[in-house]
Amino acid sequence: MPREYQFPFELRHLIYFREVARRLHFRKAAEALAIAQPALSRQIAQLEAALGVRLLNRSSRRVELTAAGTAFVQRIEPVLATLQRVPADMRAVAEGRVGRLRVAFTGLAMATVLPEILRGFHRNFPGIRLELNESPTSLQVAALQAGEIDCGFFHPDASTTGIETTLLLRERNGVLLPADHPLRSRKSLNLRDLEGCPFVLFPRANNPGFYDRVLAAFAASGVTPQIAEEIWPRSNGVGLVRAGVGATFACPSEARHLPDKVVFHKLSGPAPESRVVVGWRTSPAPAPALEALLQAAAAHAAR
Repeated sequence: MPREYQFPFELRHLIYFREVARRLHFRKAAEALAIAQPALSRQIAQLEAALGVRLLNRSSRRVELTAAGTAFVQRIEPVLATLQRVPADMRAVAEGRVGRLRVAFTGLAMATVLPEILRGFHRNFPGIRLELNESPTSLQVAALQAGEIDCGFFHPDASTTGIETTLLLRERNGVLLPADHPLRSRKSLNLRDLEGCPFVLFPRANNPGFYDRVLAAFAASGVTPQIAEEIWPRSNGVGLVRAGVGATFACPSEARHLPDKVVFHKLSGPAPESRVVVGWRTSPAPAPALEALLQAAAAHAAR
């Protein structure tokens, strides 16, 4: 056994000593522990020899803790209390009632499906702590493959070996315009109407699939996109629209929670489609805590 795990006493010595310290009476302690009094005396003597200090002062009429004995009780009580909780704690872990999960998300996921999923999950599993981190799709996929996160809420591209997903959102995008844009009052818009309008997008490397769907929609409309800025995270792009830098794309679910000084319009004709999935590694099998979160996400998708 490694030296760091070698001790001159055993767990039973600690339990026996604590009982004697509580009762300050060897016979009563022995009865509580269901062992013979001489055996208990030997165990305490062994513990004192292992520690090299006297823990108890004994006479024919009374038993008293020494200063070392009092200090020893204070040190072993938290250890024994922790060990008492271990079986229940392990059952809670196995049942998915406690644990820690590393969860990544995109701005669109947080603006649409994720808050409701988290609200229900925290209500049903308050003992599971989530470490949340905003991250673009490409980094989430790499982090999943490396085992650096437990699951991610991202925009799917091509299927990735070893990663399973559940679709949570699929919507056609509309366009988000500054509140003072000349086309803000139009009842119907298409991308051809926006020819020459600057757009705020994001770096293609963050989410190649959606970026290419944006370009495909422009191409199908016969429009060459004017890209004013490429910026991340998503909230910064919305901020640039508010500042009048240009327009951007948004889906209806996201548009319900947008700030003032922007106007959302649905698009007729070609438009990119947003998709949000929850993704996780297929191997190893999801731990109980992760399985609980995935079930919460699947229940949201079913609704």
